[in-house]
Amino acid sequence: MGALSGVKVLDLSRVLAGPWCSQTLADLGAEVTKIERPEHGDDTRSWGPPFAPSKVGGTGESAYFLCANRGKRSVTLDLKDEQDRQRLLAMVDDSDVLIENFKVGTLARLGLDYDTLASRNPRLVYCSITGFGQTGPYRDRPGYDFLIQAMGGLMSITGEADENPGGGPQKIGVALTDIMTGLYASIGILAALQERERSGLGQYVDLALLDVTAATLANQATNYLVGGQLPRRLGNAHPNIVPYQAFRCADAHIIVTVGNDGQFQRFADVLHKPDLARNPRFATNAARVEHRHELLSIIEPLLAARDAQDWLQDFETAGVPAGPINGVDQVFADPQIAARDMLITMEHPDAGATRLVGNPIHLSRTPVTYQRPPPLLGEHND
Repeated sequence: MGALSGVKVLDLSRVLAGPWCSQTLADLGAEVTKIERPEHGDDTRSWGPPFAPSKVGGTGESAYFLCANRGKRSVTLDLKDEQDRQRLLAMVDDSDVLIENFKVGTLARLGLDYDTLASRNPRLVYCSITGFGQTGPYRDRPGYDFLIQAMGGLMSITGEADENPGGGPQKIGVALTDIMTGLYASIGILAALQERERSGLGQYVDLALLDVTAATLANQATNYLVGGQLPRRLGNAHPNIVPYQAFRCADAHIIVTVGNDGQFQRFADVLHKPDLARNPRFATNAARVEHRHELLSIIEPLLAARDAQDWLQDFETAGVPAGPINGVDQVFADPQIAARDMLITMEHPDAGATRLVGNPIHLSRTPVTYQRPPPLLGEHND
């Protein structure tokens, strides 16, 4: 029995934010049915290469689709067809959660909006995910992760400073706004299900990618709101902590994340520069932030003189947080990743044994379960 066993979810969403939410619920034990367009299905089925190998020949499932649709059944319905719409309504009557990411107003025109469905099933938790939300002047605009990373301020703080080589705004290397929106959607849905235990009623959950991006600016947002400091791009450096960034060694880069003054003392000892920790310009983190460039001019040449692994061994011995910059291949060869079950293999009906990324949630009594592989289009219609 999973933590969400017995919870029935209808997933009308596609691409990443909504499917990431429903995959999380499926891993936690919910019964998730993915509703897809006949013939074409979720847009991401064709977002490749790479594609998983196909036993029957031709193009298999895209790696992109496989990343976000584990644990679900697939049913194809044409929502503009009256018979298919009635089939969906019958499923709504027996569901606890519905997730959708259509443009604002689309499902209302089809009679599938929250008010209509809640009149049939008052216990329904209905979650809408859009670029800009159900209200506000941008509500009718389409929204995609890359666009929202730009509009939400995330790209203004990501990348090298303009004056440095390669300077300029950068998007994050994964669609993190979609992922975070999917996780916030999961939280909102779980909160609504918990409240339903008291009231007996479902409710509407409204998620916007722009809202989530603004929320997850976190300390960078409050640096501006509280301190009046407009954040700027610092590359791999931290705006509030020094030294907390990437450093070049003789053969490779490493990351050093000194989080407090005690760690800085140990860091200085490893560098054979213990006086740095007693220097009033560097003794406290606030002083190190103020004198960032002066401190870096001292420690960068020292770190560049030795190989990365030599430094990492010394830092680990001294209790200084530091690590390598791994490629994805190195991540999934790491014994720590293996020990935490973050690499799983599932038997896909077309691709055969398929390696996927595991779920990072570890529950002691009701652990996550991988109920079924990402489905073929319409695999569960019957």
